[in-house]
Amino acid sequence: MAEQQTAAASGSRKKWYQAVPDPMVLIFIILVATYFLTFIIPAGEFERVTQDGRTVVVPGSFAYLEDVANIPLFNIFVAIPEGLISASQYLFIVFIAGGLFHILQKTGALENAIGVAVNRVGVERRNVIIVVGTFIYGFFGVAVGFENNIALVPIAVLIASAIGCSSLVGTAMAVGGIGIGFALSPINPYTVGVAQGIAELPTFSGAWLRTLLVLSSLSLLSLYICKRVVKMEFEEPDNAEALSKPLSEYSLTKRNILTMVVFVGGLVAMLIGVFTRGWYINEIAGTFLLLAIIIGALNGLSANGIVKQMMEGAASVTAGALVIGVAASIQVILEQAVIIDTIVNSLSAMIDGIPSIFSAIMASVVQGIINLFIPSGSGQALVTMPILIPVADLVGMSRQLMITAFQVGDGLTNLIVPTSGGTLAMLALGRVSYAQWLKAIMPFMALVYVLAWVGLVIGHLVGY
Repeated sequence: MAEQQTAAASGSRKKWYQAVPDPMVLIFIILVATYFLTFIIPAGEFERVTQDGRTVVVPGSFAYLEDVANIPLFNIFVAIPEGLISASQYLFIVFIAGGLFHILQKTGALENAIGVAVNRVGVERRNVIIVVGTFIYGFFGVAVGFENNIALVPIAVLIASAIGCSSLVGTAMAVGGIGIGFALSPINPYTVGVAQGIAELPTFSGAWLRTLLVLSSLSLLSLYICKRVVKMEFEEPDNAEALSKPLSEYSLTKRNILTMVVFVGGLVAMLIGVFTRGWYINEIAGTFLLLAIIIGALNGLSANGIVKQMMEGAASVTAGALVIGVAASIQVILEQAVIIDTIVNSLSAMIDGIPSIFSAIMASVVQGIINLFIPSGSGQALVTMPILIPVADLVGMSRQLMITAFQVGDGLTNLIVPTSGGTLAMLALGRVSYAQWLKAIMPFMALVYVLAWVGLVIGHLVGY
């Protein structure tokens, strides 16, 4: 009897990842911890100047501030609506993209197109589909950016459903592929472009190492998804996107084809806007809103019907969207306490005294930690590169390698830090919670960091 009770107790005991609280609770705990850090970390800031229209930090100008008052406890709660406001562009694109894909799902065009395509390729080639899908999303990350691809996540979820996999697999293909592509892109204008400008290096020079890193990391991600993620237990949410019938029953009507032509045409127009007119989140959200209206009208929906479907789609992603705003409140507290520069200054000092062969690895770790506090890639480059480029010169590390270390630390951690609004927005559209995502992606993060660190060491040895 005692043995049975012991067995029952051990069977009912949750593993660590099953005991992770709701994402909203988890992020609120981080917010409270951040608030108490403001009493430990002194306020300080760097002097900043404007160069070529950009605000950059003056190296060696850090100074502590004496006149910064403690933040009242009540500001923890005030920071949440302020975070919702500061992250509003991410919330809006999640709501609008949720509405667009809900309309696409209701028309049956997207589901039919994916069903027909997977049926022709063959569901037995599941691993091939996962690998190709991961590399396609990786290409979008390399060429288009990170947040610009938010609305493409539901397509990967439907593809995963078509090959008999969970929403988690589709989300890993999309978010992982986009994240790796953006993190290690040889032509990333937001990180590499800005950092190389500060370091006085030719734009996108040294691309060979970053190209090798991104291709090898996407290969590792594809293998990881095929070998591990597809086997993971995942409880599908009630509103998860899924195929509604066997693959052999799918076909495309003329209206389906016209709908997909409009949808793909809209995506092409969006990409043209991104590359030629500097479009970002708001313009992309506007494009998706226009697409939702055109596709709804094309499929016989009245104005009221379009609004109704948009509201239903937006409602299905509300929980995930609100997590983005709560996460943004962390940075609100950090800015109010004026401690971001203090953290950056202290972490940068950690690189001094490290053997030159390991200095790039330490630099990537430092940048990864800083990314929690400055989630913007270009913003982080503007703050940290003026400080770390001289450090690289002092420790015998090439400027090119310091920039790649920055890219590894900043980019890869976007996949896990709760302050990355783009990542949380993608998870919301994939119907995967932050806690579920951490459970799935953390082992891969350990592997890809080892791979990237090996690349950094090789770069140092060959004089990159």
